[in-house]
Amino acid sequence: MKIDEALRTQSFTNEWQKLRVNLLFTHGWLKCRLTDFLDQYDLSMQQFNILRILRGQYPKAISTMQIRERMIDHMSDTSRIVDRLLKKDLVAKSTCNNDKRLVDVRITGKGLEVLAAIDVRAGELDGFTKGVSEEEARKLNILLNKIRREDDNCE
Repeated sequence: MKIDEALRTQSFTNEWQKLRVNLLFTHGWLKCRLTDFLDQYDLSMQQFNILRILRGQYPKAISTMQIRERMIDHMSDTSRIVDRLLKKDLVAKSTCNNDKRLVDVRITGKGLEVLAAIDVRAGELDGFTKGVSEEEARKLNILLNKIRREDDNCE
């Protein structure tokens, strides 16, 4: 559905304004679908993001500070989210050997199992964006990177 139809408006000042609104609207649309999908695993999007980061480090541990730097939403309360994952036995925490002020986090076997179950259904996640071809997705990724440029002051 076109953004004009979805919002029942045609009053965009220019194409850049329409693009901003379209990106925000699409973000909300995609977030809703991902949230519904992850609810089946009792995971939030931030928890899923952290688990994926930790799987990428496995079997090594990384600090909550490093996790925060890699998260999609840098404003997330990483420590609180990690504590929730800890209660679900999806991660393990320990004091960093090199710097006692830091907490190291490692994904557990149970955490890896949850991600493996999600991976089996990865096609469903891909289905949310199947409205575009792989080549269009590649081009859109380039354009989105171009929009963000170098001036990432919000991180």
